[in-house]
Amino acid sequence: MKLTVATTDALSRLDKFLTTKLPGATRSFVQKQIKRGAVMVNGSPTNAHYAPKPGDIIEISKIEQEAPRIKPDASVKFNAIDENRDFIVIEKPAGLVVHPAMGIHEPTLADGLAAKYPELARVGEDKLRPGIVHRLDRDVSGLMVVARTQKMFESLKQQFQNRSVEKQYTALVHGVIDEEHGVIDTPIGRSQTKSGKMAAHTQELEGDRDAKTEFKVLKRLKNYTLLEVRLHTGRSHQIRVHLHSIGHPVVGDALYTNRRVKHKDLGRIFLHASKLSFDDASGERRTYTSELPKELRDFLSSL
Repeated sequence: MKLTVATTDALSRLDKFLTTKLPGATRSFVQKQIKRGAVMVNGSPTNAHYAPKPGDIIEISKIEQEAPRIKPDASVKFNAIDENRDFIVIEKPAGLVVHPAMGIHEPTLADGLAAKYPELARVGEDKLRPGIVHRLDRDVSGLMVVARTQKMFESLKQQFQNRSVEKQYTALVHGVIDEEHGVIDTPIGRSQTKSGKMAAHTQELEGDRDAKTEFKVLKRLKNYTLLEVRLHTGRSHQIRVHLHSIGHPVVGDALYTNRRVKHKDLGRIFLHASKLSFDDASGERRTYTSELPKELRDFLSSL
């Protein structure tokens, strides 16, 4: 595989750059490939700290990847805030991938769940996603519900399909948003220019899917706005793509950003799934809330 670095690429370190360019590849996996000499820049090996420059030619050797599988791992950390016979509600920390996939060479939430709740192996439609009906991006934290029985799995799946599950997030974005409330109703599909990215298209293209995001201003800060965000659909990277499309990218997001903002490397994205509502097996409405993690609270306090 050969890549030519463009002037429009967000440039920092080589490992970060390649992580955005290789779908499914984690930063740790990319670092290992650089270290073993599988990545060449302008014909020469380099290190993960190298800063790519426009015009650089990066060649990546074909890498055989191990087929993904669940590996129960009790060392995976997550906080279970409610457990009953039908489901578990957890708080996923940032930096944790939800389930195994090609290119993932690190413990996942599914591995941690398998160690603590082995019965989940019998729940769901995909052995790599036992009990899992929705996901959060790797660098996003917050609430998830995991089905513990097949009946609850089917119920949650139907609730997500008919959009009766309420998902609310807290996000900090670059720039000051003037309106108190807004709705972004723009289809999302694969980016036509960059591999591994999604994009909001004002003119719908083949493969695009409808996407609707609602936001409310919680607080305005100098050069930033804190938002409450509600998802009406569940597309890949939806909040990040939609907020970027209106010129207000999420703080800490190196993939969906623009030249007009000064990128903040928080080690994660300032996006937290703060509220989740769904119906349990008896039809009773369940609502859960989650506070911002300490690292996000500390960053807000520093502004």
